[in-house]
Amino acid sequence: MAEVAYFTKDGLEKLKQELQELKTTGRANISKAIAEARDKGDLSENAEYDAAKEAQGLHEAKIAQMQETLANARLLDESKLDTSKVLALSIVKIKNVKNGATMSYQLVAESEADMKSGKISVSSPIAKGLLGKKVGEIAEISVPAGKMEFEILEVSR
Repeated sequence: MAEVAYFTKDGLEKLKQELQELKTTGRANISKAIAEARDKGDLSENAEYDAAKEAQGLHEAKIAQMQETLANARLLDESKLDTSKVLALSIVKIKNVKNGATMSYQLVAESEADMKSGKISVSSPIAKGLLGKKVGEIAEISVPAGKMEFEILEVSR
């Protein structure tokens, strides 16, 4: 069974648009490439045709994967989420206990994660360690570099 993925309204809309793009423009471009390769002659020795057919297979697999994600997607209503503890879609401000550095992250679905904009996947080690914690608590998180401790300073939406 596929895993349920939680999305913001914007994230779900972006997924739907990308899927529509793949189904329309993407499929049309691949069909055109196959037709051009087919016109070049003998298909048994046509590497361009083989490459175009392989690209088609990969494209269709991506569409199927996105359709499955969409079928198992759940839209989160941010206005109804509890802000007393860290949950999916929370914006959490944390302080590294060891060096005093503060950071702010929003916990989002894996497909929406973007470190540059401060969005981390709820399935990442740091997010997993923060989930369920309240302001003032210390989260001890195992990361590849060892154990780190973060103090939760603020939780918001």
